[in-house]
Amino acid sequence: MFPIIPANSAAGGKKGIFSFGSGASPPSNLVSDTGVVSSDVAGVGTARIALGACEFGEDQGIFGFGANGGMVGMTNLVSNLGVVGSDVAAVGLARKSMTACSYGDDKGIFGFGYASASPHFTGVTNLVSNAGVVQSDTGAVGTARIDPASCEFGGDKGIFGFGSIPHSTGSTITNLVSNGGVVASDVSGVGTSVRESAACSYGADLDKGIFGFGDDGSATAVTNLVSNAGVVQSDTAGVGTARTELAATQYGGDKGIFGFGTPGPTAVTNLVSNTGVVASDTAGVGTARTNLEACSYG
Repeated sequence: MFPIIPANSAAGGKKGIFSFGSGASPPSNLVSDTGVVSSDVAGVGTARIALGACEFGEDQGIFGFGANGGMVGMTNLVSNLGVVGSDVAAVGLARKSMTACSYGDDKGIFGFGYASASPHFTGVTNLVSNAGVVQSDTGAVGTARIDPASCEFGGDKGIFGFGSIPHSTGSTITNLVSNGGVVASDVSGVGTSVRESAACSYGADLDKGIFGFGDDGSATAVTNLVSNAGVVQSDTAGVGTARTELAATQYGGDKGIFGFGTPGPTAVTNLVSNTGVVASDTAGVGTARTNLEACSYG
């Protein structure tokens, strides 16, 4: 007998990992396939903040870029067991306050951020192969900005959204990413302008997404769902502790989790159901911190 594979089962995204962030030696915290956050695992690699992370290869992850005094471009791979690897030499424009998401079933893309050289705000992107190799810079498409968020949708596409443009508190701009890793021009915003929010996928085949929390002039918990066609929905009233500088990842193949952030710092988490409903706060596990990142693996 052949094994019965449930319809709409996602290939990856079974478990998650929060890592890096504020503090001298920030740890990692694994997320089980039922959404349970583990206690601290000793950090590996150069400590840094304001980085990006995404899944690649269907069952592995990558953390990259960020700031440690100055801007850095190094990356750290995450195995399909959730083990963070040592630093990999930088490729591309060193920058912070950027984001990353998966596309094409097994690849990833880092995008946007703040570079040390003027004009500072950038829309540069870097593709990640299905072996975790970061590609050189791709010229910017769309409005350059910092502190956006991003996630996968439609099973094989991505979306960058929100973030700050120069002299603004936030924006609602989005840019879709095709299943070939091509970033599209700006889409007019929907919802509240925010920065320093987080996003993750949810739903069967991870075909939908959710942006949530962030700074709209003060901390908020508002969320915006993303359809399987990449359309951002209007605001959903916030659930849980309003906060900024947090992270989010999918888990369980069809669910998500938001975690950590400020004010605090805090380690509180909020689960997202496979229909995009955000749950009330779960008491924090692990070291409270801000400006961290998260991705799925396994």
